[in-house]
Amino acid sequence: MQRRLLLSGMVSTAALGLSACGFALRQAPNFAFKTLYSSQSESSPLGVELKRSLQANGNVQVISDARQIDRADVILDVLSDAREKVVVGVNASGQVREFQLRIRFKFKLRTLKGKELIPETELVLQRDISFNESAVLAKEAEEGLLYRDMQSDIVQQIMRRLAAVTEV
Repeated sequence: MQRRLLLSGMVSTAALGLSACGFALRQAPNFAFKTLYSSQSESSPLGVELKRSLQANGNVQVISDARQIDRADVILDVLSDAREKVVVGVNASGQVREFQLRIRFKFKLRTLKGKELIPETELVLQRDISFNESAVLAKEAEEGLLYRDMQSDIVQQIMRRLAAVTEV
């Protein structure tokens, strides 16, 4: 009985401590704009994921038709979106043993009148991956997973930067 009382007291204290420190679950971001024009290609996996993330909470409409650019509050200029695969390690016989995978995404955010809201920003993520010629299919699958993980991370970073814009 005493043990149960002590345990419930500890749980209550922990809950009270978490509520007092301002802890709250992450919520969908609020953006200072309602419409965003993006020239990002529809064939870009990163562009598709970014568009989905922006439209997910329902307050931002993404315009990709250049003829409707006048309706946009802000313009997301995608300056580069590249995936790279670089050899970083070889064995004594010159066979590849390790690659480095990179995603580079460079963008800026501006208004229709040209006011720069987010200056030119480059996000670069990299992951190392070992290579084994006897497991080529498995390594290709692992590479795909690493690229998707990096892509999701970059999209979240872009979303945080867009949410930090306070005035349009």
